[in-house]
Amino acid sequence: MYSKFLSGFLGMLFLLAACEEKKKTVSLSGDEPVNAADFIEFFPKLDLPFYYADIRLRKTKKEKDSLQISYKVFTSVIPDTVLTKIYGKGTRPKIYAVGKTIGPNKEIYLVVKTITAEKRTMLLLGFMPDQSFSTSLTALKPDKDASTNESFIIDRRHLITKNVLRKNRDSSMSEGRDVYAFSAESQLYYLVMTDALEDKPAELINPIDTLSRKQKWTADYSSGKMNLVSIRDGRRNNEIRFFIHFDKGGKCSGELKGEADMTGSNTAEYRQDGDPCKLKFIFSSGSVTLQEMEGCGSYRPQNCSFNGSYARKKENKPKPASKNNKK
Repeated sequence: MYSKFLSGFLGMLFLLAACEEKKKTVSLSGDEPVNAADFIEFFPKLDLPFYYADIRLRKTKKEKDSLQISYKVFTSVIPDTVLTKIYGKGTRPKIYAVGKTIGPNKEIYLVVKTITAEKRTMLLLGFMPDQSFSTSLTALKPDKDASTNESFIIDRRHLITKNVLRKNRDSSMSEGRDVYAFSAESQLYYLVMTDALEDKPAELINPIDTLSRKQKWTADYSSGKMNLVSIRDGRRNNEIRFFIHFDKGGKCSGELKGEADMTGSNTAEYRQDGDPCKLKFIFSSGSVTLQEMEGCGSYRPQNCSFNGSYARKKENKPKPASKNNKK
């Protein structure tokens, strides 16, 4: 009886091992249709926040064949209109799985890369908790304008932010941003916030210039005409408000506005839930130094950073009215 039990137990182990091996070696590059569960399982897990920029998408490096999905398999799960509205009828792009993440309400996000000789896009596919397909979003489709940088990010709250930075002819920067969220009710990605891409004037405008500056480190710090770190009083004693704009030439420019907590007598840090950017301010009597503690790629191109030192500008205080001017 013991031998029968042992044989049965070993048989179960063998079957489990065989199933696990089959699961590991599953491929979606063939012609056999698959169900939604196998399709979703094929995608590797994403670590959030997940950031992807156009410079990475434009690279023509060889993709991993193990992550390729055939057009026939893809359209057995996803309506072919998802691809035809981008590439037109008759075009079959190469399709690659990038990753997946599960939302707070068990909705499923799949990131897909699609490639033709003329065009490359990143798509976001939405599935309901029961693994039924619901909707898609074109997360990244780079244009041919050399003056722009485009990217998207999925943050820890599962908000999808599409960013575009454009360098204007006067070396100023214009920024546009669209933020999307998934709605279980409508089963769609809907636009929750937008900042239109607009041209900025040649002169750099400081949006927090008129705020109070009574705290010790509140001042304007600069390094050239288009590089500014403006510090103003925060809403609390241990907080500062800031605006940063830098342009180091070429495509190395960026901008960030927010609030930072004072972490020491001369240091402050910018940290915000759902934002991968972590920025440190180090103040001295005549300057401020910025250090990126974690990547701030959603606010500047990948080929540069916010790191740098800026000299404190002398405050131009209004002159008191002379007695002769008094009425």
